Amino acid sequence: MEKSNRRRVILFPLPVQGCINPMIQLAKILHSRGFSITLIHTRFNAPKASSHPLFTFLQIQDGLSETETITDDNTLLFTLLNRGCETPFRECLTKLLQYTDSETEEHKEKISCLIHDSGWIFTESVAKSLKLPRLVLNGYSISFFCSHFVLPSIRREEYLLLQGSEKDDQAQEFPPLRKKDILRILGEKRELLEPYLNTIFQTTKSSSGIISMSCEELEQDSLSHAREDFKLPMFAIGPSHSNFPASSSSLFTQDETCIPWLDKQQDKSVIYVSFGSLAKMSRTELIEIAWGLSNSDQPFLLVVRVGLVNGTIPQELLERLNEKGKIVKWAPQQEVLKHRAVGGFFTHNGWNSVVESVCEGVPMICLPFIWDQFLNARFVSEVWRVGMHLENRIERNEIERAIRSLFLGNEGEAIRERMKLLKEKVERSVKQNGSAYRSLDHLVDHISSF
Repeated sequence: MEKSNRRRVILFPLPVQGCINPMIQLAKILHSRGFSITLIHTRFNAPKASSHPLFTFLQIQDGLSETETITDDNTLLFTLLNRGCETPFRECLTKLLQYTDSETEEHKEKISCLIHDSGWIFTESVAKSLKLPRLVLNGYSISFFCSHFVLPSIRREEYLLLQGSEKDDQAQEFPPLRKKDILRILGEKRELLEPYLNTIFQTTKSSSGIISMSCEELEQDSLSHAREDFKLPMFAIGPSHSNFPASSSSLFTQDETCIPWLDKQQDKSVIYVSFGSLAKMSRTELIEIAWGLSNSDQPFLLVVRVGLVNGTIPQELLERLNEKGKIVKWAPQQEVLKHRAVGGFFTHNGWNSVVESVCEGVPMICLPFIWDQFLNARFVSEVWRVGMHLENRIERNEIERAIRSLFLGNEGEAIRERMKLLKEKVERSVKQNGSAYRSLDHLVDHISSF
């Protein structure tokens, strides 16, 4: 780590796994550049402070009831969090600033800025009242973040009434999504969507800059559009997680026994299957996936986390699965994707998972479930062309066909070659003089200027 620059940065992640991971990664990066780190977090889904002894963790109340913490409606969850956290956050931040002001000159640290997840929308008024500069961390791809503000207007135009073959057409308002993807996104419970997105847009535009865990090599056109739309400093600092393992920021207990199991498998032979921390599926869907894996004759590592499915896998199928693969409740994903034995990733296409897969050169089979996952899957399968899209066909024959094609077919071979080239490009971006490396330097200079 570089010597302390006597500056402190306050970080405030949204309390879901996909938002905590990039915020902790950013904390590690900034700490390595000499900044002290204070992380304010909610009681709900609190990160493990013991895993990060060099950071200061401050917990605030969030006002959520037990019932509210298990809602399937993320927009509702985030709206409730914004209502419940404003006063506790303001009080916590005010005390921090007062404490800093009272320190002796010898130990005095300047609080440079607040960096918060884009989903926190009350932070604008709090930071403004305390005269604290504020940057926004975007946990999505830049492509989704810039385009998803059109969703309320698409809903108002009665997009849901579209019928027939038109559903396979590209959505001109939100490329490269198909119209059927838009239907699935808007089919979720989204009564609070319009006011929430409008406020995110306004609070982002009034910030001092946007930080993204993406890079020019993945989203050059989208980054150009974002700079035009927001007219703010844009810091695409790249998939810097490769320098800092993410296991310490996991909200789930990881089953490390899968690594010795992978050690026994042949190179590039295993299909890793994980659908992230939020996806839910029916028992029937899980059974179809399980049979598809079993019938493919490829060894597999299947993650079935608590809450993924209602019900259990039949014992007969479970016994067959255990003969050919391994089932765990949660896996150390970065370590798994790095492993020589893993040759494919059957994924929900969360942005963190997509970027990690690209960084390790592992081609994907795409089965998106919610929100930005649909756009990420289109980028994987149609823009970068480093994976296959199941198009929501959760059928054993389709899954078996996709796995066999990826591991044994000509299409899979072409995908692997494109993935190898994309991995090399992204690797260059985070090395000295690469686009993401330069962007990180600019971010450090920007924070230091406050």
